[in-house]
Amino acid sequence: MLLRFRTANVRSLRDEQELSFVVSEGEPSAAARPIGLAGGETPGVLPLIGIFGANASGKSNVLAAMTDMRTAVLNSYAHWASHDMIPRHSFALDAKEEHEPSFFEADLVIEGVRWTYGFELGPTRVEAEWLHSYPRGHRQVWLDRDASRTEVYEWPGARVKDRLQLARRTRPNALLLSTAGTDNHPQLSPLFHWFRRNLWLINPEDERTERETFTTRELSGSRARRINELLRVADLGITGAEAVPEAKDRLTVKLTHRSATGDVAFDWRNESYGTRSWFALLGPLLLALDEGCVLLVDELDASLHPRFAAEVVRLFHDPDANPNGAQLAFTSHDPSVLTTPSGGRLLEPGQVWLTEKDKDGATELYPLTAASPGENEDLMRSYLAGAFGAVPALLEGQIARRLLAATHEAERT
Repeated sequence: MLLRFRTANVRSLRDEQELSFVVSEGEPSAAARPIGLAGGETPGVLPLIGIFGANASGKSNVLAAMTDMRTAVLNSYAHWASHDMIPRHSFALDAKEEHEPSFFEADLVIEGVRWTYGFELGPTRVEAEWLHSYPRGHRQVWLDRDASRTEVYEWPGARVKDRLQLARRTRPNALLLSTAGTDNHPQLSPLFHWFRRNLWLINPEDERTERETFTTRELSGSRARRINELLRVADLGITGAEAVPEAKDRLTVKLTHRSATGDVAFDWRNESYGTRSWFALLGPLLLALDEGCVLLVDELDASLHPRFAAEVVRLFHDPDANPNGAQLAFTSHDPSVLTTPSGGRLLEPGQVWLTEKDKDGATELYPLTAASPGENEDLMRSYLAGAFGAVPALLEGQIARRLLAATHEAERT
């Protein structure tokens, strides 16, 4: 389970930004679930967060930064050996940031114990790396790495086994946790595998074919009944789905549709973009719910009707549908997901985060609670009115007027 994520000098996130799933002390929340931690602490943790903002405000970059951290943990030892420069995405609109480190840190929970893990990536080496554990509620420093020191690695308390071998095997441009996971280290591998199992990113375009293939394979397994049910309940006119052998070791999916003369199977290539997008989401969605993982979905509303997006939100909120504490962080342009058709709140203010860019093009990430919305305030209406910020600075009819002015200017020249 993810508690908090912090980052700086990554993509459009120049200054340090934090995304928190933890409910602030004293803030009422019906959505939060109390999590029992070692040491007796029971914070309320949200199963879901939505990030909203204008186009190009950086909301997708928040999720991308989380996957950048995951990629570094999984790949730095095995895949960065041939790189002269560390593959990273520093803030591009200020030349001096290219030489500054990129910062990542995550607070997470594994089997009831809180861990804080983070690192700083410079242009050519790992500048810092740290690991803290809270097995009794108090911080224990397990690793303190600083490339600027003569003694790069410090191991307070000598808690980590085989630490000298780990340090010796870790290149300057690789994370020690990446080395530990590759070596199946008995103490650090669970943390490595948390990153392997979590922070999966789904966006409208990338790897959709792979997600379709994954969901198709799931039609032959234990999740087949639920995939069929979610297709039927989405009111797409679909009555069933099955995986059909197409060639050696290859499956294709056949969706049957209701018609006046009975069920008709369509060729997969003739299915609508919306149907294929919903189908491609179902496999990863059910896997995350079953395994209690953190799923990231960029543009949840892309090619999905708002009712579909709302049902995804309800799945993560429902303790019966989500018994293992899976979490979802999504971005959206559509504020209708903030409310129900009856005018109630689908998301609490603490679950809504907003992005804006400053005059230098840097993204600021902040919770809706910072705007102090009223208890009964219509969040969708107030958001669209610009009461919370994070909307385009655009007047009604401005685009048409600018287009007309540009046309006249072109005619004069």
